[in-house]
Amino acid sequence: MTAAGVEVWGILNVTPDSFSDGGRYVDAGAAIAHARRMRAQGADVIDIGGESTRPGATPIPPEEEQARILPVVAELVREGIRVSVDTIHASTARAAVAAGAEIVNDVTAGEHDPDMLRTVAESGARIVLMHSRGIDVTQDTHYDDVVAEVAEHLAARAEAAEAAGIARDRIMIDPGFGFSKEPDDNWRLLAALGRIGRLGLPILVGTSRKRFLGGLLPQGAPAEERDAATAATSLLAAQRGAAAVRVHDVATTSSALRALVATAAAAREPRSERGARQGSIALTGVRAIGHHGVLAAERRDGQEFVVDAHLVLDLGDAIDRDDVRATVHYGELAERIVAAVERDPVDLIETLADRLAALCLEVPRVELASVTVHKPAAPIAVPFGDVAVTVHRSRDRVDWAIA
Repeated sequence: MTAAGVEVWGILNVTPDSFSDGGRYVDAGAAIAHARRMRAQGADVIDIGGESTRPGATPIPPEEEQARILPVVAELVREGIRVSVDTIHASTARAAVAAGAEIVNDVTAGEHDPDMLRTVAESGARIVLMHSRGIDVTQDTHYDDVVAEVAEHLAARAEAAEAAGIARDRIMIDPGFGFSKEPDDNWRLLAALGRIGRLGLPILVGTSRKRFLGGLLPQGAPAEERDAATAATSLLAAQRGAAAVRVHDVATTSSALRALVATAAAAREPRSERGARQGSIALTGVRAIGHHGVLAAERRDGQEFVVDAHLVLDLGDAIDRDDVRATVHYGELAERIVAAVERDPVDLIETLADRLAALCLEVPRVELASVTVHKPAAPIAVPFGDVAVTVHRSRDRVDWAIA
């Protein structure tokens, strides 16, 4: 894992027809050698696919897919390399996990194969649920609000996964960049990734060499020339809360993330060294009624939650300009906190606190957010004063603390 707290997943296509590297690693020996190279360059996970999802690709039977990937999975696991398998077939997922894969990455979020979610639940593996509208990624690309519709779909698939027996802490989500989306839809998703993060699940982002990045290059440029744009969008995703990025060119993206860490470290130098006027803002005692909790009565009747938000930001512009637009609008933030508490319920105040911390980081100037959620009316059988959970979040995802 990079110092920024973001995993880098290296893409290994053991296929003859993938859109950018098809045929390069069909041979098991070549595939294993490339995986070793990606690990040396900084990959935390190798994501192995045996069936292409490019437009127009010919579907293959699961038996052929397994013949391609299982020898590679087994050898990488033997060498201590963490493996994810990119498949839509439950039988392949089952065989890959038996061979040592720890993650199943399903681009249909378990919708293509009705046995997928149950199979993953029984295996104990983690699962990535990706947004798509079927295998043909060029169809059905209209959205009224792409961010809201993607978030709604992922929330529903996460609920289905939990209902099938997959624990929530074993679920990741992927907005599905490039799948059933026009170029502008992808940019909107990237810009608003924090809204996807409100679902409270770790996010995998895979922009690598996607067609929408080709629009940044001269017409006809090969897919490999999209690696710089891939690194840039992976960096932006990390800044917006992604837990992992999935890339073909591990070295470039790993270097970009290290640059993010170095910049964040410099930003935290004492102000005597950099002349900044970093300060903090506290918004405490915000009260709202929510229906959060594990008990049916809590979900039905609701109860009061009290929220304290402590924000760290550079106040220099606000001080110099004496302008509310250069700082946090406390009233607007309080209203957004109340709205976030009042909306869809969650079981744990840990999840609620993380939702609110992510919300605070959507304010452009906020660098660090520490949010405490108090549950003064918690259903505890003995006398108590308060129960509270505090979550810390930073824009650059480097560990930090507020004194």
